[in-house]
Amino acid sequence: MNKRFGSKDLIYVVAFALLLVCLLLAMYMIDRQWLKMADMQRVMEEQAQDLRGMRSSITSLDERLRSGAIVAGGTTAPAEIGQGAFSRAWQATQQPDYQSGDWLVQAFGTGLKTITPLVSSDAYAREVQSYVFESLLTRDPETLEWQGLIARDWNVSADGLTIRFRLREDVKFSDGKPLTAHDVAFSFAFVMNETIAAPRHRAYFEKIERVDALGDYEVEFRFREPYFNALSLAGGMEILPRHFYATYLETPEVFNQSKGLLLGSGPYRLADPRGWTPDQGMVELERNPRYWGPVQPPFNRILWKVIENDSARLTTFRNGEIDVYGARPREYQGLLDDAQLQRRARHFEYMSPVAGYMYLAWNQERAGKPTRFADARVRRAMSHLTDVDRVISEIMLGYAEPAVSPFNPRSRQHDTSLQPVPYDVAKARALLVEAGYADRGDGVLRGADGKPFEFELVFFQDNEDTRRIVLFLRDVYARAGIRMLPKPTEWAVMIDLLDRKDFDAITLGWTSGVETDIYQMFHSSQAIANGDNFISYRNPELDRLIDAARATVDEDARMPIWQEAERVMYEDQPYTFLLRRKTLAFIDRRIQNLQVTRLGLNLGLVPVEVYVPGPMQKYQR
Repeated sequence: MNKRFGSKDLIYVVAFALLLVCLLLAMYMIDRQWLKMADMQRVMEEQAQDLRGMRSSITSLDERLRSGAIVAGGTTAPAEIGQGAFSRAWQATQQPDYQSGDWLVQAFGTGLKTITPLVSSDAYAREVQSYVFESLLTRDPETLEWQGLIARDWNVSADGLTIRFRLREDVKFSDGKPLTAHDVAFSFAFVMNETIAAPRHRAYFEKIERVDALGDYEVEFRFREPYFNALSLAGGMEILPRHFYATYLETPEVFNQSKGLLLGSGPYRLADPRGWTPDQGMVELERNPRYWGPVQPPFNRILWKVIENDSARLTTFRNGEIDVYGARPREYQGLLDDAQLQRRARHFEYMSPVAGYMYLAWNQERAGKPTRFADARVRRAMSHLTDVDRVISEIMLGYAEPAVSPFNPRSRQHDTSLQPVPYDVAKARALLVEAGYADRGDGVLRGADGKPFEFELVFFQDNEDTRRIVLFLRDVYARAGIRMLPKPTEWAVMIDLLDRKDFDAITLGWTSGVETDIYQMFHSSQAIANGDNFISYRNPELDRLIDAARATVDEDARMPIWQEAERVMYEDQPYTFLLRRKTLAFIDRRIQNLQVTRLGLNLGLVPVEVYVPGPMQKYQR
């Protein structure tokens, strides 16, 4: 006799299902309670640690008062703050509508692979780290002069080979541990340790012979040879806490493969300095409750959401979910005419004084063998076939300028006699014929081996402007008999391709600075695994000029050397230098004290000097 599923069985099944759901809900609630309890425990432990430190500070203060070292009743003099690295941030706090609180919410157009210092290599990770790490010095954004941050003062020897810094004695990392000269010396040693995957940083710091702690609050940098950027190199080095990162010298592979090991002395911190992972889809920093600075950071939190699609990012901005939107040229005028958007956002249109540049990079060596782009004639031909003027007028709608080289056209590094490489099909064809390429009657350029001139161009798949440029260039090259295959790629995959030098050509952008040191990108010694000379470009004459410029401390003598190096690159075209684009930014009107400085918009400056007035704040915690 067959058994049948009856009503009683159904009741049992339903009851069991309800029991299972209740059990899962209970587990979920317990898990949430555990997380809350763990967070509360972390906060209580930090508060207890701070109380212990406060008692020690009060004892020390009492001793200093008794000895007459300081006068009771004093406060930090505004004049003292007004002359240092915190002057602009302090001036913001004096505005009638200033109030701390609220969040600053932005968006990244790509997902981050890692935010761990040294092993990260993109500008987005660097932006996050700028709020967490600090250095001995910082630049005034208007005068561009160096100011002490963690350093109280400094002295450069007559020969320029030794720089000695005296440190502030009140600086603490976000976990409450004091920052000392030993952390500065450790930071250099950590970078230079060959087991740490930091070849890009070692490329710069190899100019330094050693860094010695001369006590708890005095540190000395000794350079191997004169270096024009010595003060910037020493004063701008990010200071890593020895007590946090030293353990990874025992397990460097753990550090090299990590995603979010981030702890510093800056105004913001990760809630869990070891806990960030890319799958979170955002990066969230909280205000550092132990921040040592005389001006406390204004925002409770700084948040970046990962929104890779351009249209989705605009929609998110329209909905008020992010505070900043970088507009594309094609949509910019329409946004200016959008009355509703203009009521809630201000716009900024400017060419940043330190604007980076977009380029096409021609890989000259792949799998240990030279590629077609190892021939300078081919690279020059590709630059002549790249119609940059039409890219700027038709795709960028005039909101860009041609890039001649890595050097900003308004800097003294630039030779003003050099003009952008002109679009010249006849000249390009002559160069290609000279290099052994010919059209054998079918409209396709072929080399001496009979193979067609064909290559893949890797580009970031979620940037609409880049996609339009690539598709435009595909058609331009096709008319010259060259088949370019666009290869849209995820950001993390692009970084991996660069590290392995596994591509034909790639389009990306480099950020820029007050004076651009091109050693990292174009010196032959940097054509190494995970190095930034990822196209394996080698030119002994350029190497000589780069070395000479870097060793020339006198600016007037150095600039002609940079200009000579620029002429070599102009002739060699290791990249096809495309353009520098204008900033077209829309910022929520909640954000106050926005200014365009000599370093660009002050939105991302640290110490933070923008804020949201109390009535306009919308995030409470």
